[in-house]
Amino acid sequence: MILTGPEIARAIEAGDITIDPFDASQLSPNAYDWQLGNTIRVCETDLDAAYPSEFIEQPIPVEGMVLRPDRLYLSVTHERTHSERYAQMINGDRTVGALGVWVHVSAPLGHVGHAIRWTLEMQVVRPVRIYPRMTFGKIIFLQTRGEVASYQRMGRKYTRSNGIDISRLHEELG
Repeated sequence: MILTGPEIARAIEAGDITIDPFDASQLSPNAYDWQLGNTIRVCETDLDAAYPSEFIEQPIPVEGMVLRPDRLYLSVTHERTHSERYAQMINGDRTVGALGVWVHVSAPLGHVGHAIRWTLEMQVVRPVRIYPRMTFGKIIFLQTRGEVASYQRMGRKYTRSNGIDISRLHEELG
């Protein structure tokens, strides 16, 4: 079951959901509109799952940054979200998608207990200028059913992410 915007606000007030920073104007009927953070990592080289990927990290200037096709970009949400009661799901925004920006297509589920600023995978079909703190997508909150196991307590490798995470698949293949 998806929480409505007013129910998300009630859950934040009750301490069942954390969105930091929180802005009530970003609540929509069934989601919270998240913003792009102010840092980006750019990869222009070939990737190999058995080795850590090489990225150049840089701030996204206030005047914007042009993303180019044939590159992988990793960024992060401006907001940190957490809930020990609800699962979360993140999606790119339709208005950003209409610009030819594909965002976060591989790992949209935030398990119960996830306490993160979401790492975003981005690619573009044409050059497009993006800006820090622009609305980039939506986070929905899902009521769970059954016994809850917190992601934090399971000791997973991406717990408590606060920045841009690269793939850690090489840790499993090593």
